Amino acid sequence: MKKWLKTVKKNSIQRILLAKSVITDRRGEGFVDTAVKILMAVVIGALVLAGLYLLFSDTILPTLTERIRNMFNYRG
Repeated sequence: MKKWLKTVKKNSIQRILLAKSVITDRRGEGFVDTAVKILMAVVIGALVLAGLYLLFSDTILPTLTERIRNMFNYRG
């Protein structure tokens, strides 16, 4: 019985120390950090795409369609 109690005590101390080391571990990257990085990438990508859409729809596309119409205008 004493041997069994010593084994249980030793295992419980090891598990407590392991849990403590996992909790106090400052290395690595957490799930929240990764989620924030992904969210930032999506938002920045959406802003860049919106800016490109505004640039192309107002500045480039109207002159492009006008030139294409003039190029294929067979009336004269």
